[in-house]
Amino acid sequence: METYTLEKTALKLGFIPLTDCAPLVIAKEKGFFAAEGLAVSLCRETSWANIRDKVATGLLDGGHMLAPMPIAASLNLDGLQTPMLTAISLGLGGNAITISESVYQKLLSIQPELLIHPLRAALALKELIVNNRNDGLPPLSFAHVFPFSCHHYLLRYWLSSVGINPEVDVRLLVIPPPLMVSALQSGQIDGFCVGEPWNTQAIAQGIGVALTSTVGIWQNSPEKVLGVTCNWAKLYPNTHQALLRALLNSAQWLETLENRQEACALLSQDQYVPVDQNALRTFSQGYFQYHHDLPPVAQPDFNVFYRYAATFPWLSHAEWIIGQMQRWGHVHANANISELAANVYRPDLYRQAAHAMAIPTPLNDRKQEGTHLHPWQLPCEFGDLLMGGDRFFDQACDV
Repeated sequence: METYTLEKTALKLGFIPLTDCAPLVIAKEKGFFAAEGLAVSLCRETSWANIRDKVATGLLDGGHMLAPMPIAASLNLDGLQTPMLTAISLGLGGNAITISESVYQKLLSIQPELLIHPLRAALALKELIVNNRNDGLPPLSFAHVFPFSCHHYLLRYWLSSVGINPEVDVRLLVIPPPLMVSALQSGQIDGFCVGEPWNTQAIAQGIGVALTSTVGIWQNSPEKVLGVTCNWAKLYPNTHQALLRALLNSAQWLETLENRQEACALLSQDQYVPVDQNALRTFSQGYFQYHHDLPPVAQPDFNVFYRYAATFPWLSHAEWIIGQMQRWGHVHANANISELAANVYRPDLYRQAAHAMAIPTPLNDRKQEGTHLHPWQLPCEFGDLLMGGDRFFDQACDV
């Protein structure tokens, strides 16, 4: 492999204590950063806004980001005037919508066969909202993690699919992931959409019940990315490529359940995601428990880090996100979605790193989202890639 001089070797990368920070943790703990000549410090942050602001001001070189964050920054939706980009996805899926036990019991009285069915759950929730309104009760409160997050947009998508108006019928608010469980326990909120391990924490403590995973709303939906500023990528192109290669190695390593067991022990260290390893069982074993009194359900695709081209920064993912931003008035209705997506999501930079490692990459930068219920084959330059389903729960699929 051809070598290049790294413009910068000592890096600081921010992360939020979530299961899907695993590619960063493993790249450090298993020596993938070091193998590329990088000395990386991982900095645990308390909120997504902290990561955004520190990356924008140069206090961090880059960070574990929600997929819409670099888009929002580049559109100046956050007011920082600091364009960002991503050249690699850190994973697919990994979130769930969890409600309080008391709200769950009310939904059960409306729909006894509620569990693990996003459409039935949404319809029951709609009926509860109408009943509450007729009884003069305040709207239910649902938390998500950041204004520009797939959590937010998938929560809105799920609610609106059955005619719940997220602007009127419920109250939406932002709470950092580690504070979600305490907010649910105190009654500050009635439900939340968050990543693991915080759903499992609420469920294990008998505080909450999961209505659906986001995998149930959109199979293999985009979730986290590595975000850097456009200026940083321009100043340190070789360093950026080394960072991408290290994370590709990390994602590959995370692919097996055997390695996930080791990763679980590394991830649960105090400096990363300080929870009992049992709270990471969805990540390590591929099972998700929706209710504390029911057995876990096999969901091997709850967190996907490498297979299904999970690391590829699909322009079609970015375009869906920007489309949702338009739908909810966060982006001007006349914005050029394709142009905006291509400015932020950079599959060309991904391909440079992947080709150096002989990793197959898709022939196209986009795929048709929402058309596959089952695994399918995607052409690439070295044959075909096995892809996972990408169905939306409320749409018919061709396959």
